[in-house]
Amino acid sequence: MIEISNLSMHYQLGAARIDVLRSVNLSVPAGQRVAITGPSGSGKTSLLLLLSGLERPASGRIAIDGTELGGMDADALADLRRDRIGIVFQSFHLLPSLSALDNVALPLQMANRPDAHERAAALLQRVGLGARQGHYPSQLSGGEQQRVAIARALVHRPRLLLADEPTGNLDDHTGEAIRELLFELNTEAGTTLVLVTHDPDFAARCDRVLRLHDGHLNEVKTNVRAPDAVPV
Repeated sequence: MIEISNLSMHYQLGAARIDVLRSVNLSVPAGQRVAITGPSGSGKTSLLLLLSGLERPASGRIAIDGTELGGMDADALADLRRDRIGIVFQSFHLLPSLSALDNVALPLQMANRPDAHERAAALLQRVGLGARQGHYPSQLSGGEQQRVAIARALVHRPRLLLADEPTGNLDDHTGEAIRELLFELNTEAGTTLVLVTHDPDFAARCDRVLRLHDGHLNEVKTNVRAPDAVPV
């Protein structure tokens, strides 16, 4: 599902060059749960942005589901995200002028899917927000907004879900509910899950834990999980 070879990324801060990633290599098979850990500012979010095609590397190769990102223009990358990648941001990024239903349906509407609202309503029901479809983000709690964001990221049935600190702004009870939801959907749909987290318990429940530090990505541990994922 994910193949990364010799991936490097840096920022220029005045005359100084900040190396974020240094010759990173990674292979993730379909259906696997991978946690990316590391100190704040180590480049975890940057790595997710590279995997989604929202940022470009300085050098190296990224392939998602057999498609190399390097030769794709902005429109092709947008199509890839629309069709095969779901993204959950830490700050939700819901459109305040749209209801929960319309926020979730938006990716399908952009793809001209006639069943956009039907599928969005079904997924909101699945995440426990069937009664809140007409509510706007300002009328929802943080946990509810995060569930809407997850539903939006999954409504097009992506093969890859990227989640950036999906429980970082939530209380313990809501955070646990979001963790369970992500793992349930991973199991049911066989969606590959790559998540950034500072929560060691959350990370420990994944198949693999990788630590990003000083630009290098290293394996921390490997869990043996029953093959409960069903490939899409």
